[in-house]
Amino acid sequence: MLRLRVKKHWKKISPNDRESLKAVVLQAFMQETEHSVQHSLSQLCALMVKHETPDRWPALLQLLNQATKSGNAHDRQTQMRSMIPSLITAFKPLIKSNQDQASEAMEVFNELMESEVSIIVPHISAIVSFCLEVGTDTTLNASLRVKALSCLTFLIKLKSKVVIKQKLLNPILQSIFPVLTAAPPPGEQDPEDDEDKDCDGEDEDSPKHVAAQIIDTMALHMPPEKLFQQLMPLTQAALSNENPYQRKGGLMCLAVLAEGCADYIRTKMLSSVLQTVCRNLSDSNQVVRSAALFALGQFSEHLQPDISKYCDELMPLLLRYLSSLSLNQAKIVHVTKAFYALENFMENLGAGIEPYLPTVMETMLSTLNNAENIRIKELAVSAIGAIANAAKELLVPYFPPIIESLKGFLTTTSDEMRSLQTQSLDTLSVLVRTVGKDVFSPLAAECVQLGLNLANIDDPDLRRCTYSLYSAVSTISPESLTPHLEVITNVMLLALKSNEGITAHVEEDKTFVLLDDEDDDDEEGEVGEKDLSDFLEDDTEPEVQEASRFTVENAYIDEKEDACDSLGEIAFNTGEAFQPFLESCFQQVYEMKDFAHEDVRKAAMGAMGQFCNAQHKVWKQNPTDVNHQAVQKLLELVMPCLLKAVKTDEERQVVMGVLDTINHVIKSCKEEVFRNPTRLKEICNTINDVLKKKTTCQDCGCDDVDDEDQQAEYDAMLQEYAGEGIPLVAAAVPADAFAPFLNDLLPLIMSKAKSSCPVAERSFSVGTIGELLSALVKAPGGRGLAGRLSNRLLPVLVAGVKDSDDEVRNNSVYALGCLAEAAGPIVASDSGHSGPAPETLAQQHSADFHTAVTALPGEQQAKLSAAISS
Repeated sequence: MLRLRVKKHWKKISPNDRESLKAVVLQAFMQETEHSVQHSLSQLCALMVKHETPDRWPALLQLLNQATKSGNAHDRQTQMRSMIPSLITAFKPLIKSNQDQASEAMEVFNELMESEVSIIVPHISAIVSFCLEVGTDTTLNASLRVKALSCLTFLIKLKSKVVIKQKLLNPILQSIFPVLTAAPPPGEQDPEDDEDKDCDGEDEDSPKHVAAQIIDTMALHMPPEKLFQQLMPLTQAALSNENPYQRKGGLMCLAVLAEGCADYIRTKMLSSVLQTVCRNLSDSNQVVRSAALFALGQFSEHLQPDISKYCDELMPLLLRYLSSLSLNQAKIVHVTKAFYALENFMENLGAGIEPYLPTVMETMLSTLNNAENIRIKELAVSAIGAIANAAKELLVPYFPPIIESLKGFLTTTSDEMRSLQTQSLDTLSVLVRTVGKDVFSPLAAECVQLGLNLANIDDPDLRRCTYSLYSAVSTISPESLTPHLEVITNVMLLALKSNEGITAHVEEDKTFVLLDDEDDDDEEGEVGEKDLSDFLEDDTEPEVQEASRFTVENAYIDEKEDACDSLGEIAFNTGEAFQPFLESCFQQVYEMKDFAHEDVRKAAMGAMGQFCNAQHKVWKQNPTDVNHQAVQKLLELVMPCLLKAVKTDEERQVVMGVLDTINHVIKSCKEEVFRNPTRLKEICNTINDVLKKKTTCQDCGCDDVDDEDQQAEYDAMLQEYAGEGIPLVAAAVPADAFAPFLNDLLPLIMSKAKSSCPVAERSFSVGTIGELLSALVKAPGGRGLAGRLSNRLLPVLVAGVKDSDDEVRNNSVYALGCLAEAAGPIVASDSGHSGPAPETLAQQHSADFHTAVTALPGEQQAKLSAAISS
């Protein structure tokens, strides 16, 4: 009420009362601890600032200055939080005055979310409303709308739980879906459908593109059950609409859901969504057909292995569709999507591609020989790589004509052919890995020389592909690389050190205009010419300009990532020959572990793990004290870095990659990882933190949702990576040392076997238990530990046998067999074993238990039966 009165009648308040009010508000604001009251006070402050220039309210500036410098975090947060409503208020007139400056100024939201997200949490609802208002306003320019919608994307990524908890999911979807399904202006096309756009270019984002990104981000960071409940009615309505852009929007929505909600789609609706997509491949409008092809490509990439079961229906459909296109007359953007769908589907077929191999290879080789457009040839070369990944040795009969075609592309010196040359190099690397050592070894030295010849060309994409070629050759003929390792490693180290592609952006003019709100029109004369010319200037000396931000071209990021990956693989495969270069390579890769881009960080830490594995392999082949010390030195440097990254890195994909690296190092180096007496505790605590969602990338702030069983599929996948480390640790250390930590970890794994958990989590739970029991068989003291755990594990596994899902049942039966192998002899011979014996549990679950036992292999049946009958 006070805010409303101040808003309408500020000029009627006497000067003395104004001063008194300002003092009271500031005092209350600093003393208040209740967030909702603090929020209202900040809104009142923001309103009063509009009427009082800084020179008339010095106490406010003094308070803000003191608070931002305060050693008390609460003071700093309080003042920053109070600025958010003021920011939103200030943006509205700025948008009317200068949209470009408003777009630039809105970067402050991203900065706050990236550095101090807790400051904006109390204002998320207001920020969402403001961003939706701007992002859906078609009268504003595209860059401003994109900025507003991008803020939403970032916010959802960081605070999806708060968005759900504050019931903002539905308002967001209701607002952005019309953006996703909007038709372009008359006479124009969407960028992805426009033939005049560069297919390989990095076009600026459009509002429609960012709307799709928002749904993609929701799929990656929200429980699918909650998302689909709100989203499917909108999608189904769009798919049945007569407007082709509505249908296109519905298909795009299905496409971007595939990655983040893969398990949900695979288990609940795969058949129906495939029917929908295939039906739209026959649509009369090409923009709809293109969207259907894109959706099918996304499904093929993310819905494996289930979608491959539809091979007999989809392969003929895709081949017919491709053959119906006249490749030399059809629109390139549409042909690109057709190849995308076919390539993604073929790549995961494995031996299932054999019946279609003659047809697809005839199509691809014919395209290489007859297509007039370089882009079409490039698509065919890429498709051959996908075919090779599936067919492997089955491709050998086609190897000679493939190599003959690639040779001409690989040695070209034409700039116009550069993209085709790059793709040919990439496909050559795939062929090295897939067609077999006997077939490709004679060409290994020639491939290495080809890479060396291309090393000096100033093209990061081309250099990147030479690194991949070297690492591929190292898998079949490491000796071919040995004479050239110094040159090869130097080129890759230069790529890691290089600042090429990094652009510093200097802001020469930081001036922007803040206008008063339209709401004050009733106050005569208050908004005048003088107010409109009120500028806020940054006192930046022109000769001391600083870069406000940096951008790095994607090609150089990719080059650094591939350099790290390749160095790690080459080090492992070339073994002793790489030793002279290991230290310099490790030092440079180690420096990349904190690189700004997440893909490079992930690759660097993966390479560090590979260096450990490589040094361990050298020691095993030549077990000297020097080599053993080198292994321990590397592990002492690498393991703390990896464990720290799991706990502190903000990017979930990086943490998944690091956990995978840790697992590979433990699997390869085994007990050597645990020579340090604190390492077992550190690793187990890290696994525990991930399973309890206590790491930074898991948004370990306290934004709990009501149903703890529901989480984003990628959040569950992250926990699976952590859980996979448990059996590996069990296999590497004595059971008695591991037992105290396992007592804490096991309940966290078993909790995911509950019937309310998604299929993927139930399967992971019983599968991990099975792998754990299998590891305990060979671990010192492991059988005894398995016996002590049997009374806790058996009910979970027996329940899993009657699960509705085949994979869960199979994993449960496997785990029962492992339990029989690990614990059966102990239970059978140890009459003093504490806890209920297996025969008691067998009697309690007789029918289900009998079904499980009879499904086991004969030897395991006998062991489990012996344990039960003892």
